[in-house]
Amino acid sequence: MAVNPEKPLIVQSDRTLLLDVHAEQAEDARAAILPFAELEKSPEHIHTYRITPLSLWNAASAGLTPADVTQTLNHYTRYPIPAGITESFMDTMSRYGKIRLVAGGAGNDSQTPDEMPDELLLTACDEAVLAEIEAAKNLEKYLTKNASGFAVRLTDRGSVKRELIRLGWPVQDEAPFVRGQPLDVPLRETSASGRPFALRDYQQEAARSVLGAGGPGTGYGVVVMPCGSGKTIVGMLIMSLLQCNTLILTTNVAAVHQWMEEILDKTGLGQDQVAEYTGNSKSVAPVTVATYQVITWRPGRDADFPHFKLFRERQWGLIIYDEVHLLPAPVFRVTAELQAVRRLGLTATLVREDGAEDAVFSLVGPKRYDVPWKDLEGKGWIAEAFCSEIRIDLPEKLKIPYAVATPREKYRLASENPLKDEAVLQLTANHREDQILVIGQYIKQLENLARLLDVPIITGKTANGERERIYRAFKKGELRIIVVSKVANFAIDLPDASMAIQVSGSFGSRQEEAQRLGRILRPKKRNSRFYTLVSRYTVEEGFAANRQKFLAEHGYKYSIQHWAALDTPKPGERGETQP
Repeated sequence: MAVNPEKPLIVQSDRTLLLDVHAEQAEDARAAILPFAELEKSPEHIHTYRITPLSLWNAASAGLTPADVTQTLNHYTRYPIPAGITESFMDTMSRYGKIRLVAGGAGNDSQTPDEMPDELLLTACDEAVLAEIEAAKNLEKYLTKNASGFAVRLTDRGSVKRELIRLGWPVQDEAPFVRGQPLDVPLRETSASGRPFALRDYQQEAARSVLGAGGPGTGYGVVVMPCGSGKTIVGMLIMSLLQCNTLILTTNVAAVHQWMEEILDKTGLGQDQVAEYTGNSKSVAPVTVATYQVITWRPGRDADFPHFKLFRERQWGLIIYDEVHLLPAPVFRVTAELQAVRRLGLTATLVREDGAEDAVFSLVGPKRYDVPWKDLEGKGWIAEAFCSEIRIDLPEKLKIPYAVATPREKYRLASENPLKDEAVLQLTANHREDQILVIGQYIKQLENLARLLDVPIITGKTANGERERIYRAFKKGELRIIVVSKVANFAIDLPDASMAIQVSGSFGSRQEEAQRLGRILRPKKRNSRFYTLVSRYTVEEGFAANRQKFLAEHGYKYSIQHWAALDTPKPGERGETQP
């Protein structure tokens, strides 16, 4: 095969794909490889995708063959494909379909979608595969051997799939979904608030990627889109296409109310059809929005979870997991039991600091849609953001205590560097036209900043009513600055926020960086600014490097500035670059 410099794709021997976004066929190539490759990095010029066993199994579940994958790569590749790459696709993809999960203890799949069997059958056409399954210690408690394969309790459906994929055997799950109780969910052309409402092309594409043609292997999965791009709209679109009772789980009461407001604003559902299930109100309706916190509450460490009953309160046909990367372990457990219900995960990033991404893929579903942040920025769907790291010296009085502290104490001393207060005061003074979020990890530090700035503070202890009052005042422009703890990392809609100052964080969490940056990405008339304050020559610099990597991989440029440990600097003094 000859070299074709006009083609957009470079296939490498480690199964990575490099996409030249400036090539003429780049958009077509991206759409063609998304079904079998996972986006890893998307900076300005070259996007990196990786072909993994999981991505190939996902492609096989959607009906693609190794020949389809090879043909796509050959069509878009700039250089000849390295030897051995395409042959390995056959070995990997052939594993999908060798193990099947079907309805009924004897392979009987005659049940209607609303008559789920009590037992499923796990079967394989290869005796060696069956022997490997039988020998797997982690599967013993879930499987009962019979003449056709293994009987699987309905409640163990998800757990078995998760254990098998860890062994390198993806399950072709052909057991049916329940339809759920019907519910007409029409989308409005004009929102209830009087604003025009139209679906964006990528939102429709995301919904199609999850629902597919409606056959086995579709109807569940994860959509990855940046904050501010309309993940809630994707959820409502899928609700309107499935037309069934829906349970929505999200991170906090404010997010519950935002979901409810959006549903009432953009669909034809009435207030009696949408309910809140939280610590404040425990109502159930055809569409119910609940918090993870109330679902995972229990009276004692060894007690049952009393609110798990919500999952069986109605005949749900769809469960939406908002901020799916944050799913707590108890919800994973109940999700493993709810494999007969269609599932949608929504998130800005699938990064989990505990490395449990495989649980999201196995129990909620594989990643069906992922759009580069910078692509949406370039089209004006999210705001352009400028990221800066400001390094500040430790005060002399803290240098010795820092030197002799334990690693955890070092991080806290660096995070709570009192000279950061002066930087926050100057930044807020220099950007008087911006609406600003000051975000941090440590409550004492945040309370002090709120006093210095004379602005409200929101923490986990702030009552929900007071929290929403502050958010409303900020949205109306009555407040220009608010100080927020990590409770603002998740699912908070503050569309006019144009600047964030991060004074401390969770040990360089990439997940947290994505969420905090997302708070200022809603489209607006002005560009957004994201400042991170870091203590110089401390462990904070190392953790900051991890966060910077996340920004660079998503195409964001960032500058590093050094501020001297003096009194509040003024723009232009000491020849330093001022933000």
